[in-house]
Amino acid sequence: MSFITKEKKYKWNFVNVGGSARVRINSGEDIAHLAELDPKMWTVLSCPTTGLEIDDKSLKYMDCDGDGKLRINDVISVSQWIMSMLKDKDLILKGSNSIDINDINTDDANGKKLFSSAKQILENLGKEGTVISLSDTADITAIFAKTRFNGDGIITEASTDDADLKATITAAVTTTAGVADRSGAQGVNAELIESFYKNLNDYVAWCDAKVEAPFGDNTDAVINAYNALDAKVKDFFMRSKLAAFSPNSMASLDIQTSRIDAISAENLSTKNDEIAAYPLTHITGKSEIDINAAINPVWDNNFNTIKSLALDASKTVITEKDWAEIGGKFAAYQAWRNAKAGAAVEGLGIDAIKNFIAQDKKAELLDLVAQDAALKEESDNIEMVDKFLYIFRDFYKLLKNFVTFNDFYNKDNDVKAIFQCGTLIIDQRACKFCMRVNDTAKHSASAAPSGMYLVYCDCTTKSKPAKLQIVAAMTVGDIGALTVGKNGIFYDNDGLEWDAVVTKIIDNPINILQSFWSPYRRMATAIENLINKSAADKDAKMMANATANINAAPTKTAEEAKAAVAAPPFDIAKFAGIFAAIGMAVGMIGTALASIFKGLFALKWWQLIILFVGIILVISGPAMVMAWMKLRRRNIAPLLNANGWAINSNAKISIPFGETLTEIAKYPKMKLNDPYAKKGMKPWQSWFLSIFTAILIVVVLWLFNVLSGVSPKLKSPLPRYNKAEVENVVNDTINIQEVVEENIVVEPTN
Repeated sequence: MSFITKEKKYKWNFVNVGGSARVRINSGEDIAHLAELDPKMWTVLSCPTTGLEIDDKSLKYMDCDGDGKLRINDVISVSQWIMSMLKDKDLILKGSNSIDINDINTDDANGKKLFSSAKQILENLGKEGTVISLSDTADITAIFAKTRFNGDGIITEASTDDADLKATITAAVTTTAGVADRSGAQGVNAELIESFYKNLNDYVAWCDAKVEAPFGDNTDAVINAYNALDAKVKDFFMRSKLAAFSPNSMASLDIQTSRIDAISAENLSTKNDEIAAYPLTHITGKSEIDINAAINPVWDNNFNTIKSLALDASKTVITEKDWAEIGGKFAAYQAWRNAKAGAAVEGLGIDAIKNFIAQDKKAELLDLVAQDAALKEESDNIEMVDKFLYIFRDFYKLLKNFVTFNDFYNKDNDVKAIFQCGTLIIDQRACKFCMRVNDTAKHSASAAPSGMYLVYCDCTTKSKPAKLQIVAAMTVGDIGALTVGKNGIFYDNDGLEWDAVVTKIIDNPINILQSFWSPYRRMATAIENLINKSAADKDAKMMANATANINAAPTKTAEEAKAAVAAPPFDIAKFAGIFAAIGMAVGMIGTALASIFKGLFALKWWQLIILFVGIILVISGPAMVMAWMKLRRRNIAPLLNANGWAINSNAKISIPFGETLTEIAKYPKMKLNDPYAKKGMKPWQSWFLSIFTAILIVVVLWLFNVLSGVSPKLKSPLPRYNKAEVENVVNDTINIQEVVEENIVVEPTN
């Protein structure tokens, strides 16, 4: 925080962006005073220098400490550096990739160097005028291609016109591999020149100290064979001594057939390491090697070299003393050979080496290096021009995405934030808010608090070998057909087309209407899963039983088979109980339904509507309220934090703003006729038929007295369905008649 001053004299302008108050950067003067802005008011505290829609070279130049992060101190440092070198500070707001060198502030020390270097570049390139652009500094090698010295302390053949110096430089580059000059050619520096001349002298001194080869031209071959066999021969002599000391151990010390048997069935050409471990030759108890005896095939070639080149023809055996004498013959020669120095220049030939030593151009070469290194500051200033132009073009863009989020909330659809990498086309939608992610699993674990419906995709293209991982936010429409595995097309900001495959989805509300149907969608999904699970379990059980029966069938005896086929006796009590239970269940269900319908028909029509709306609100209301709350809290800060950003304030996505981040396909009004559509009635005719059918069903139920259980008012008008009432009337009539008859008095006749 060393760059941030405590003085707050500068007057800042603020604006509400994304639900938070943010400072407005409108002028170069604002940029020049960034050190005075309270860090608590910055939208971003740090961000990575990778995965952003800013040139990587610009980000590298802005990352002052090179830690892969852009922090507040980095931004302030860059702002102070570039503002000091501009006469008109507002020029940086244009984001141009070129500048007139006359606009550089030469009153500043760095500005003066910048002006001089920019002018030198234009002269080196042979360009007229005073405007320098990024294209002029794009190829550093082109700038230095025509210069003899470029300040890097490296000289090439182009650094001199002297033929001998050119030849010496060429030889030095050839023998030391050289180092790349700023011009693009290979050259040498002071260190390589010193190394070159040291190798020359060391090689000549080594050659002068040459020792006579004991075996002539074959000496090197003998030494190589002897060194390869030395340990194996000494092993043989020790085994022979041990066998003489303990004769009973000879079989164990010799080649054991059991070891050969173990590998005999395999490809022996691949078993050299195993065979090499066997003794050099058979152990006989004698401390000598019969030169005509069978030798271990792995060591046979080396042994034959020694036998033919280093042994006297009269020799028939090799003793331990003989072996030591052979090594002693070339000991001095081997020591000289091992002390070889300056081998890097050996390829030049001894005559050329001595000639380079005799000419002794070392001092002249080092002087050329010194002349080149003297221009280091001027050359570094040329690189400073490249740095200035990159920052001049991209720094204001960074500020609009670091100090504020103006680019993200800009109403111009062509303007995108530096973390927006392109557009995903999928499910008839164009998702404009897409971000790069390095690890989908890690990013998704931290992204859920954003409250956004997120779709993660793996993107591939033939143009680039590397896979691109992105996350896209769905802010408009419904879930639709979005599922893991669905394919889409991703277009990056350069217009390159990628094949996109959905790998993960984080489910959050897209809009309130979608949340209205979400409980029913979840219920349907749960029922479907339950049915599928039940069907799968029954199928698995049936297959398991069938498999068990099939496997057990051959083992059954005739009596068992007969018993299995025999039908069990009919248990009337069991079936009576089952039917009683079923009847009771049906009766209970019918009673419950009758009670429900009775209550419903007791209500007035407007009460039924209120009841229906209430039920809908009870089911969908909580989901809609939660969706509304989540939509109000949608925030991209968790997504950026998951990518390594340190976000210092909220970056909310309101419902109206969210509608600009996703576009849905909109078709013009038209009359569409599907030639393959099923022929049938018009929609109004279907509705009429449905309503008529429903009324007819109700009437039929009423006539058949089905609705009488709902309400007494709904009894059927047909007498046959009201027998109880008719019988009651008849019985009442009979009873009345009986009473009348009982009360009649019959008077006798006179």
